[in-house]
Amino acid sequence: MAAAKKRTISGIEDVRDRKAKVIKDSGEKRHIAALILARGGSKGIPLKNIKMLAGVPLIGWVLRAAVDSKQFDSVWVSTDHDDIEKVAKAWGAQVHRRSPEVSKDSSSSLDTIQEFVRLIPEVDVICHIQATSPCLHPFHLKEALEMITKQGFTSVFSVVRQHHFRWQEVKKGGSVATQPLNLDPSNRPRRQDWDGELCENGSFYIYTRAMIERGLQGGKWAYYEMLPEYSVDIDVDIDWPVAEQRVLRFGYFGLDKPEVVRLLLCKVSGCLTDGRVLISVSGEEMVSVNTRDTMGIRMLQREGVEVILISSSEDPVTKALADKLSQRTGCEVRQLSKDIQGEVKAMMDDRDLDWKEVAYMGNDAPDVDCLNLAGLSAVPRDAPVVAINAAKYSCHSAAGRGAVREFSEHILLLKKKAKSQMEQDRIHRNTF
Repeated sequence: MAAAKKRTISGIEDVRDRKAKVIKDSGEKRHIAALILARGGSKGIPLKNIKMLAGVPLIGWVLRAAVDSKQFDSVWVSTDHDDIEKVAKAWGAQVHRRSPEVSKDSSSSLDTIQEFVRLIPEVDVICHIQATSPCLHPFHLKEALEMITKQGFTSVFSVVRQHHFRWQEVKKGGSVATQPLNLDPSNRPRRQDWDGELCENGSFYIYTRAMIERGLQGGKWAYYEMLPEYSVDIDVDIDWPVAEQRVLRFGYFGLDKPEVVRLLLCKVSGCLTDGRVLISVSGEEMVSVNTRDTMGIRMLQREGVEVILISSSEDPVTKALADKLSQRTGCEVRQLSKDIQGEVKAMMDDRDLDWKEVAYMGNDAPDVDCLNLAGLSAVPRDAPVVAINAAKYSCHSAAGRGAVREFSEHILLLKKKAKSQMEQDRIHRNTF
């Protein structure tokens, strides 16, 4: 992974900053906290901070990066909304319930951060991470924080290099000619001959407590340059499907490399079907299966992924119906007892598989253990909250309406990403 560039831009160290450095040099460890501001009153996209992006709540992407970076003594979400608080805790954060005074539309980030440091006095350095930057990786945070902890800067912020020619704005109806702001029109440079300009990308801002008390940026400050592919800002890029494609390609998926899934276990009722069972006058049971979902299963099978359809003792599938489903999908249909996890583990042992090589699609409380343990796991859009909180991917599609196809495509995308990473690693080993 390409390392980002770091530069100092300007700044003068003051007495308080020197005092902070003395404390560090004396051996006393500074408390470094990550802080994500997530107000519930987003005007553009309601509850944007917990809206699902590529199967993960938007705020979950940056929380995962912060927690996995192992650079923070504490990770916090500052919010005024109950649902955001629940999601934040599920993703490993502590919660600061901000006051009404800093929860208004007119409240600034500075207001909220200053309230936070007043209430959490043990914090010495704050890394303010924007929830709207889902392509943030742990290595970005580690490298930027080292500029504070090892190089003595008091304020560090993320930037991206852009190659845009800018022109002076002329108000509508005005007769004044516009003027170039960063180029000579008679000698327009080629892109490869121009270094471009550095612009804040809003991914994160790191401050010492002294800087926060004075108004954030200042003192001995520096920027941390991120590559364009990691600079996704949902505040600007509100085209959610485009943002999802970027995140699926460049987002951070966890400490482990993406595993190549070899087995998918998928619940019949509530995943492959919508959970309804139609009963004829003669007593025959019928279910509806979406052709998109069966195609998703075949896509996995063509890539060497075994698919087993499962049903629980609470919602059994008749033998006649199981035979029809097996014929339709080309999958084994297996009836499990109440000990779902135990029987899944037995199937894994028979195939010499680890949990990381297993994908599991469930839809309710009995599936929670398997959803937590599986390397990849998913639930349909209409699954209950207890299952959604345990799954690693939440589908946009509902049960029986394309959810299995969506999860199948997600598995194949990560499978392709894992193969690409393994090939890249092989190239690096052979090169060096």
